[in-house]
Amino acid sequence: MSAIFSRFWYLSILLIILVLVLITWGNYNFVQQNPGGNDFLVHWVGTRSLFVDGLSPYSDAVAERIQTIAYGRPALPGEHELRVAYPLYSVVIFLPFALISDYELSRALWMTLLEVGLIGLALLSLRLTRWKMSIWLLPFFLIFSIFWYHSLRPLINGNAVILVALALVAALAALRANRDELAGILLGFSTIKPHLVLVPIIFILIWTIAVRRWGTLTWLVITVVLVSASAALFVPDWPLQNLREILAYSSYNPPGTPGAVFEAWLPATGRQLGWVLSGILGLILIVEWVLARRKDFRWFLWTASLTLVISQWIGIQTDPGNFILLFFPLVLVFSKWPERWGRAGNIVISIAMLLLFILPWAIFLQTITYGDQPLQHPIMFFPLPLFLLLTLYWVRWWAIKPRRLMVDELREYEQQI
Repeated sequence: MSAIFSRFWYLSILLIILVLVLITWGNYNFVQQNPGGNDFLVHWVGTRSLFVDGLSPYSDAVAERIQTIAYGRPALPGEHELRVAYPLYSVVIFLPFALISDYELSRALWMTLLEVGLIGLALLSLRLTRWKMSIWLLPFFLIFSIFWYHSLRPLINGNAVILVALALVAALAALRANRDELAGILLGFSTIKPHLVLVPIIFILIWTIAVRRWGTLTWLVITVVLVSASAALFVPDWPLQNLREILAYSSYNPPGTPGAVFEAWLPATGRQLGWVLSGILGLILIVEWVLARRKDFRWFLWTASLTLVISQWIGIQTDPGNFILLFFPLVLVFSKWPERWGRAGNIVISIAMLLLFILPWAIFLQTITYGDQPLQHPIMFFPLPLFLLLTLYWVRWWAIKPRRLMVDELREYEQQI
């Protein structure tokens, strides 16, 4: 029996390797026909420059190298400057790929990693929400999780935000399993894009401290300190260099906050509208954070989802290309509909997935502009967060009520039928 079991695992591992090889081969053919992947290119060149040539990834010389590969020349005024803006310790993620001198092969392998990350994000989100999805719905859900706009765009661009989203959801799963140390480590590595995780991490720390689970804070600090100190061995003043790049980032990027979008559309009043929106959302977050303190994990999970959504509109620089971070809140919303409506909930989910697949792509294709790569319109900032704000509050009671009440309701329903 044990021999049969061992053979099964060997065959499973071989099958997984074969599938990954085929996926990478498909990716390699794709990247040969579709140059780009600038999000990955920036960090591939930056990491190679550090370890091969001893140059700081934040230097002008490295920026010019990246621009020359992307544009065939240094960037012109008004063009994206393609500069490294991640913390230096992010090189630990890119190093295995940067050691490959063939950019197309490296990009293909990176895309394979991101595709595995998307599948992992989808499955981990199902597990975290305890959503027992119907078998017939699962294939459509997995296809949606890879090919809807907010997954496929970062995948093609090579955006590490997919790994950040996976690390955040894995940290939430670790908290549910009372593995606070692991949660802190995962949160530490999620800070490779710190502006995206700052607000969610603040809430996670508020909740864990309120319930006296200090391990998360301790290991988050240990992880960030250790990786930051390790990076300083290569570039001692990297925090100052990184800060310079962060401050300059918005000057060569498209509008990165709703306020900046409003200002571009309504020069006279747009900035003020952005402040009002940030103020209202900030107040909502404060109220929900206070309510969630010392509450059970279901309440915490709903508030963490709301925090992820609001953090995209609260005034911190971001981009709709980062909205894969909102995949878990979307799954949380979906998971509550079958709890409430049974089979009818699955039909509603199917319709919602279809609309969320078609509409963002339709809006993108109708508003697209072309530079060195297709450029999304700022309108993409609004559909998904607005949908999630509305639906999260729609399912709020179902999401935060104690599990015991849900069991009692189920028993009452079973008695009625």
